[in-house]
Amino acid sequence: MISLEQEIKAYFRSHNLAFEDNCKSFSRLDFAFGSRQQGRRFYFDAKEKRQALNMQNWPVSTIPEEHLFILDDLAARKVLAYAPQSGLVLRNNLRQSYHLLTVVDLFLMPKQRVNRPIENEVQAMKGKWLVDLRSSYTSASLADIFSAINAYLDQQDAIFFKQLACYGHYAGEVIHDQGMRRRPGHWDIDISATR
Repeated sequence: MISLEQEIKAYFRSHNLAFEDNCKSFSRLDFAFGSRQQGRRFYFDAKEKRQALNMQNWPVSTIPEEHLFILDDLAARKVLAYAPQSGLVLRNNLRQSYHLLTVVDLFLMPKQRVNRPIENEVQAMKGKWLVDLRSSYTSASLADIFSAINAYLDQQDAIFFKQLACYGHYAGEVIHDQGMRRRPGHWDIDISATR
C-alpha cells in the first residue's frame, strides 16, 4: 500500500489539480490546493493509522481501539494556524477508511488530551489528543473526502456566522437544552448595555 501522502499527490495529478506539497516542512501543513482569490484554498495535514494501538498505553481512553486515533497536540495547533480553511485528512489502513476533520471539528469535538513522556536529549513531554474517528466525516474513498472539503468550503459562511445552534454531531457528546429562554427584549438590553 502506498503512503497517504503519495496517494494524495496521485489524486491531485490525475485530476489535474494544482497543489502545494509541503510534506517535508515541519512548520507548514502537508498540502494546500484551491484558489486564494476565490476564498477556496484549503490547507491540510495527511495522517495515517498504520497499526492497532496497545490500549494499555492509553488507559484513560474510553474510545474503542478501532475508532481511536492519536494526534499530536502540535499538529492540531498547526491546523489552527491556517484556520478557517484547514483540517486533517486521515487514512485508517486497518479499516480501509478515510476521514476528514476540519479545524471546526477539531475545535468543537470532545477530546481528551494527555502528555506522553519522550526521551530525547532531555526528558520531556509530548502533547497528544485521543480522537474518536466516529466524529469525523468518514468514507471509503479519497474522492469523497475531497467532495466533503468542497462542501465545507461552500458552507463556511453559514458555519461561522449564521448557524445559532451548536454545530456538529460528535461521538460521545450529548447536547442538552439549558438556560432561560431568550426573548427579543433580551437582545435590546444587551445592545443598550454594551454599545
